[in-house]
Formats: sequence, C-alpha cells, structure tokens
Amino acid sequence: MTWLAETAMLSHGWRRFLLLVVAGVVAGLSVPPFFLLPALFLAMPVWVWALDGAERGRGWRRLFGPAFTIGFGFGLGYFLIAFHWLGAAFFVDGGWVLAAMPPAILGLAALIALFWGLASALAHLTWSHGWTRIVTLSAWLAAAEFARGHLFTGFPFDLLGYSLTGTDEMMQLASVIGVYGLTFLAPLLAMTPALIWPADGRPLSRRLAPLFLALAVIAAQLGYGWNRLAGTIATERQDMALRLVQPLVHEHADFGNVDPVALVDRLVMLSDMRMDPQDQGLADITHLVWPESSLPFFLETYPEALARIARLLPEGATLLAGVPRRPYGLDASGSSAPPYNSVLAIDSGGEVVASYDKAHLVPFGEYLPFAGTFARLGITQFVPGAEGWSAGDARRRLMNLPGAPAPLVLVCYEIIFSGDLGDTGQAQFLLNLTNDAWFDASIGPEQHAHHARIRAVEEGMSLVRAANTGLTFATDPLGRISGQLVRGQMAALDVRPHQKLEGTVFARVRHWPFLIAVAAGMLIGLVAARRPRRSLPE
Repeated sequence: MTWLAETAMLSHGWRRFLLLVVAGVVAGLSVPPFFLLPALFLAMPVWVWALDGAERGRGWRRLFGPAFTIGFGFGLGYFLIAFHWLGAAFFVDGGWVLAAMPPAILGLAALIALFWGLASALAHLTWSHGWTRIVTLSAWLAAAEFARGHLFTGFPFDLLGYSLTGTDEMMQLASVIGVYGLTFLAPLLAMTPALIWPADGRPLSRRLAPLFLALAVIAAQLGYGWNRLAGTIATERQDMALRLVQPLVHEHADFGNVDPVALVDRLVMLSDMRMDPQDQGLADITHLVWPESSLPFFLETYPEALARIARLLPEGATLLAGVPRRPYGLDASGSSAPPYNSVLAIDSGGEVVASYDKAHLVPFGEYLPFAGTFARLGITQFVPGAEGWSAGDARRRLMNLPGAPAPLVLVCYEIIFSGDLGDTGQAQFLLNLTNDAWFDASIGPEQHAHHARIRAVEEGMSLVRAANTGLTFATDPLGRISGQLVRGQMAALDVRPHQKLEGTVFARVRHWPFLIAVAAGMLIGLVAARRPRRSLPE
C-alpha cells in the first residue's frame, strides 16, 4: 500500500489519469448487485493520495486543473462499471445502432463524471494534510451526488451510498439518514486507509485508529439493523390481496408488431392460472396487477380488451395495468399531444375508475432532450413512440381505489428518487410497475430492484413491484422480500401489502441532516485550510 500511495502522489499526466480510472473501476464493484465493499476501501484512498500530490494551478486552472482531472478520471471509471448495463438497450434494435453503444455509454459516464471532477476541484481548494481532508472530499462528493440526483431532471442511479446496503441489516440505516446520508458516510469510511500510508512519523497505532473507527461504524450499522429487524413487527394487511403477473412481453419494443388478441390471451391465462390444487384463481384476489408496457397498444385500437378484462375479474376486483394513454384534446399549439405512459385502474365492469400518468420521464428513454438536433442525426428515444411521451402530474401518484388502501404509484425509475416520491403521508404502500426488458441479460434489473427496496426502508412502507420480465416481488416495510418470482419466469405471484409503519426518521426530516452534515464537512475543510500547517517530526 505504501507503493500505491507514493505512486498516486507522484504520478502525473496520463499515467495519473489512467490510475484514477482504474481506481474508479474498482470502486464501481461496490455498487449493487456486486456489493464488494472492500473494493471501495481499496479505491477511495487512491483519490486522496492523488490530490495530496496534485499541483495547484493558477486562475481558471485552479478549478479546472489537475484536481478536476483526478476526480473526473475516478468518476469515469466508476460510472463505466455502474452504467455499463445501459448498453443492453442498444441490442433491442440491433444493426447500426450497436455501433453507437460504446460512445454512448462512454459519453454518459463522462457527463456524469463531471460532477465528481468539480467536487474534487472544490475540495482541493481547501486541502490539508490531516484527517480533515477526507471529511472535506466526502462532503463535496456527497454534494455532487445530491446535485446529480436533482439537476436536469436528476439521474440518481448507483449513488455511492448503495454500497452500504448490501444486506437487510445494513440497509436499515437508510430509515434514519436515507441513501444520501449513506452517500456521505460511504466515502468517508472508505477513505480512512489514506490516513495510514505513507508513514509520516506517527506511530502505527495512531495511523490505524481511523480505519478501526470506520470498521466500528460499520459494525454499529449492522447492530442497529439487526436490532431493528428483530424488534419491528411487520403485519400483512387482510383487506387487500394482489396477484402480480410477470408476462414477459417483448412486443413493447415495436407497437406495430403487437398482436393484441394473442397478448391479452397470455395475460388472461396467467392471471387466472391455478398455482396449486387449493388455489381459487382470482376468487380471493382483490387487485390484479399487470406491469408497465403489459398492453403496448392503445385500448381504443382493441376495445374488446376492456370486455375481456371485465369477464376475467370477479365482482369487486380491480385491475391495475400499465398501458399507453392518449391525452384528451389538443395541446397549446393546437396539435395532438404525445401519449402518456400510464397506469389504469379498471373495475369488474370494464370501467376505468382511476389513472396515473408517469411524471418523471427517462431522458433519452422516453423523451429526447434537444429533440430537433438529434432527430436530424436520426437518433430517437429508446421507448417506442416517435413523437415522444408526455409527462403527467407527480401530485397524482396517490391512487384512491374503491374500498382499498391507497397505493403510491411509481412507474419504472420513478422509484429511485429518494425523498421525492410524492404524497407518502397519505399512501399506505408503494406500488412500482416497471418494464426492465430493455436490459435483459444485464445487471440492470437487479440494480433497479435494489434501489426500489431502499425506498421501502426509507419510507417505512411495504413495496409491491410488478415487472414485465423480472424482478417481480413484494417487501415488508423493512425492505425484506416476502415473495418473489424468478427473473425471466412467465408466472404470477400472490402477495399482500404490509401495514405501514409509523413515520421513519427519514420520512419526518428528509434530507436536512444530510445537508447539515455536508455543510459542516465543507466548513471543517475551510477552517483546516486556514490553520498554519505544523511541521512533521524529524
């Protein structure tokens, strides 16, 4: 480790940049579903050591000089690993589109890495050579991650804090400080080995103390989680029984190739299937759930679908289905607005009794930023619908169903926005309808599913998740999976949501403790930088 520390401090130019990229790749192994937390402890000190040896520029180079390049290189490596699975979407169309995959993934990683580059540069402005420097860098990095999750519609996939949620016990701390709080804590703990090497004249016991403290914090986190799991009673609701259908619909990629009759046949068969001799089919089910894109056509093009749904549902039962929906009337320009990616509640009479239109659209997935420019290059969004999709109203996520507890409906990646889900006060459980078929044969679905579980822990509400090709599952309010289907399995799963817990600490205070901690970390760096530096012992 002494060799690694000295190499990171003394390298410069392309060699230092390559070293930071490799370190970032190693750090990327800490995210779900890998959860190799020791990799973070190996990689993060390299960033600190590199900043220790970074020269200070003048003028604009002081901000966009070596320190910026160090953070950018580390972030580039991290996000190449964290986001590589997005390339699976290019295989849906195949052909020439595959040639665009490497530059697209590299470009996305580089774009997001700019946040880390800026964090590195700002931390270096108040750099010191004691323990305060890891607090400063952790604070600026956490601030950059918060900005990434909120600016330009936000893209908070694979926040660093997810590295500290690899087990049911570890993820319980999210109920107190949320994933952004963990995002401040994770690099702070992982940077402690940077205080051990290289030796600076202090005895080894003093240099090891921060690392032992970091390990003690992780042990305390596990202890808190174990105690919370053992001391919390999660009770299933008896007033709601759901059947989740995982239909493996791949026709979502091209609306023009959909056979509505055959597709509805499959959904009806899976919905009414008997799973064992004692199974009553839909007789004991209050709500049937079909995932996002389960009906990849407009219902008015096949009106018989509503009649078939009415014949399928027992009296009093309701179907919740992910379907595209055309808006009523015209937009401000007098033309027909793009469709919505919607969830419709359909009762046993074939009537639509409630709806939700996806509000947080995926950039480059469901809408195209700078659409005119990209259209001239022949580039469109991944999700079908050449005219793009309209965004709904996020305030309508709470779906009031007749005679049933109200779920908070979140379509696809809306579930990843910590502290920004909607009316969680009135909601009784989280309902996530998603379609991850774009990313089959990649780690994307597992990653997305784990992010969703952390929302259940943060909010103290059970999660019911219906996914087109997987992962379909339900959790209790502590994030523990109570039932699930195997990924790629065409089947149905019967679950009951759990009673909502009394408000978690995070649900009450949201991001305020995190923001205060970040501000304190920045202030510590500023104060330390103004103190006269002590000479090292001879």
